[in-house]
Amino acid sequence: TQNSHTAKTVGRKSLCILTNQRVPGAENMKIILAFLFIAPLALSASADKDYSSFDSAASPETKSRFAMLDDVRILANGLLQLGHGLKDFVHKTKGQMNDIFQKLYIFDRSFYELSLQTSEIKEEEEQLRQTTARLQINNEEIKNLSQEMNSKIEDLIQNKIQLQEKVWGLEDKVTKLAIIQPSVQETKEISSLKAFVEQQDNHIKQLLRIVEDQHVQLDRQHNQIMELEDKLNHIELQELAENSFAEEQTEPEAISFPVRNATAVTYQSDGAAPDCTALYNSGVRSSGVYTIKPNGSESFDVYCEMKFGSSWTVIQNRVDGSLDFNQTWDAYTNGFGDLNEEFWLGLNKTYSITKQGDYVLRIELQDWKNNKRYIDYAFRLGGPETDYTLQLSRISGSIPNALPEQTELRFSTADHDMDTINDFNCPENYLGGWWHSECEETNLNGKYVAPRSKGRLDRRKGLYWKPKKGRYYLLKSTKIMIHPTDLKSFD
Repeated sequence: TQNSHTAKTVGRKSLCILTNQRVPGAENMKIILAFLFIAPLALSASADKDYSSFDSAASPETKSRFAMLDDVRILANGLLQLGHGLKDFVHKTKGQMNDIFQKLYIFDRSFYELSLQTSEIKEEEEQLRQTTARLQINNEEIKNLSQEMNSKIEDLIQNKIQLQEKVWGLEDKVTKLAIIQPSVQETKEISSLKAFVEQQDNHIKQLLRIVEDQHVQLDRQHNQIMELEDKLNHIELQELAENSFAEEQTEPEAISFPVRNATAVTYQSDGAAPDCTALYNSGVRSSGVYTIKPNGSESFDVYCEMKFGSSWTVIQNRVDGSLDFNQTWDAYTNGFGDLNEEFWLGLNKTYSITKQGDYVLRIELQDWKNNKRYIDYAFRLGGPETDYTLQLSRISGSIPNALPEQTELRFSTADHDMDTINDFNCPENYLGGWWHSECEETNLNGKYVAPRSKGRLDRRKGLYWKPKKGRYYLLKSTKIMIHPTDLKSFD
């Protein structure tokens, strides 16, 4: 009886511990093993007691047996609930561990790939910098050699001048010899001087050839340095996102752009001036908004820029991106914007001016380092029946050409694209109307994009000048103007 009571007491206390306390995973396993060890002992002890007292009175024996089975059922139910809880805990823990291992694997793989890419970029940049340094050293050596050659050439030129003076003296002597027979000594002197002159002349020719070779080599080295600088700029663009014109080039003249919000007065001309040049010839000397009336057209306002000793009619101006140039065909036909700020004059108005005669098209560009460039074209603009087809022929400029020459370029917008190539809609992808050709990436009416501190540039949707064999020039401002071809100088 005492053993049975002890077993029951241990079972109940253990069940209370299991049901009322939350035990960590390792302690749970220990308690389960203790139950598995104690339960048989308790059951065995009670069973022995029951069998030994089988001959006793029936009522106490029956009562003791039923009480013991209840305790066993309670213990079994507690163990079953504990088992289910442990099973759920194990499943959840396994799922969480799998998620953690999967995330760690993805992180390790991404970190490894980034490390490889960073190492490659650093190696390429270091190689380019070393090559640039070597080329710069070679360039300095060649420059020094060129300076030495120039000094030698100057010495040779002085010698040549002295020889010419001697030759003139010899000519006088030859003239005298034509009258008087020269002596043997004078003949020898003439022969020696002639040989000396020929020797000096050959020496000069040899030095000139060496100088020409040095100049060719200098040009080659300069081109290599420019290519390496472009590659370095391309790497830095991934971090700085800034394209600009080459700083070593300078434009021979300053290009003026109208200041935003500047006060401008609209001048009403009394006569019927056909364009801004006619206004200039009539005595007008201030840039601003004027009214003109081309032949066969109604009068309208234009912005006249007075420069180069004449006046240009501005047909496009962009300075800060305040105006959205992603407009419809009708807007590009009739014009939009403020003539004192950003605007597009309109294809119909431009055509009414240019059909009066031959005009020059001038494009002025400014990058984000405030370098300014220009390019002049002889051009012809078709009428609305040709979708304002444009034909260009370069005259001069300070930047490589980025528009096809001697080719009919049809103007198109996203809602009026008559020349879709290979199912690629240029205006829709480039934003803004333009004279597209095979969907090249030069579009001065595109989206205004400022350089970002990090990341790649949003190409094909920005304001770019892209020569066919050259890099992208991200632009800060653009201006397109026209002038009759009687202008004597455009530079």
